[in-house]
Amino acid sequence: MKKSILFIAAMLLSTTFVAAQEFVYFGAKGGVNFSTFSGDGFSDFEDESSRTGYHLGLLAEVPLSDRFSIQPEVLYSAQGFDIVRRDDNDDIEHQLDYITVPVMAKLYVLEGLALEAGPQFGFVVEEAIDFGDAEKELFNDNRNDFDLSIGLGASYKFSKFFVYGRYNAGMTDIYDVEGVDVKNSVVQAGVGLLF
Repeated sequence: MKKSILFIAAMLLSTTFVAAQEFVYFGAKGGVNFSTFSGDGFSDFEDESSRTGYHLGLLAEVPLSDRFSIQPEVLYSAQGFDIVRRDDNDDIEHQLDYITVPVMAKLYVLEGLALEAGPQFGFVVEEAIDFGDAEKELFNDNRNDFDLSIGLGASYKFSKFFVYGRYNAGMTDIYDVEGVDVKNSVVQAGVGLLF
């Protein structure tokens, strides 16, 4: 699985490099994640809180015109959620770490300021679950390894540095369990450097 992920990422970056070799900017980025779930299916939960994690990775920005670029990325992203339950039941914590491959379209609306939107493909690489025993078995056995999200955000570039914020809304269910409709919901903020 990890070899497949790395192959897909390498193909995306190499295709981009060949298409516009002399104009590509490479960089690194990293920052904080505030992740939780969205959707229905956990009716006995009283309160949920976001898991604070991180993301870190590489990117390539390919300008297609003065105001428009494509930016593929490969990131390690620590996600998941925490839930407080009613009636003195055990609280739930589910940590899901992904290799994500966002492919963002960037529109520069002002000098340095860009709006971003595009799909993100995620592959589970690490998992830690703190559920009750019965639920742990149910959800661990029915967790999906692939996640599709849509990212919306903005970035501001000054010199070789940039800052950014992004919201990733999950389009696919985390679990393949009847009656449970739970998707990733992740807010990201961070800084980056172009080489």
